[in-house]
Amino acid sequence: MSTIDEVCEASKKFYAGLNRMANGGNNALADAWVNNASVTAMHPIGGREVGWDAVMGSFNQVAQLASEGKVELKNQLIQVLGDAAYEVGIEQAQFKLAGHEVSSEHRVKTSIKKMVEPGRWFITIPMSPQPW
Repeated sequence: MSTIDEVCEASKKFYAGLNRMANGGNNALADAWVNNASVTAMHPIGGREVGWDAVMGSFNQVAQLASEGKVELKNQLIQVLGDAAYEVGIEQAQFKLAGHEVSSEHRVKTSIKKMVEPGRWFITIPMSPQPW
């Protein structure tokens, strides 16, 4: 498998987790993220979280309120620089949050890093929304 394919797999795992979260799944993103203090998330609905517990906690809070969701990345572009990569694209999401319809479309940049142990790619800084 090529490096680009490996990074694409990490991205697919991340978006599969986002979709589970958008349908009420707790800890849905745990397998896509590196579990350390440097992991960071900037949410399209506001706020920045730093560290494993804060990031997982914030997504689990959303999962408790989310249902009927779908999250997709369009116009994906991946660039690899050694053991680091980034992905940019347009993220489109539709779901219910506490029973209210929510939709968003925004530019995102995701940082992805290959970790020596266990030797696969993980999300390190996901969902950095960019204003239109």
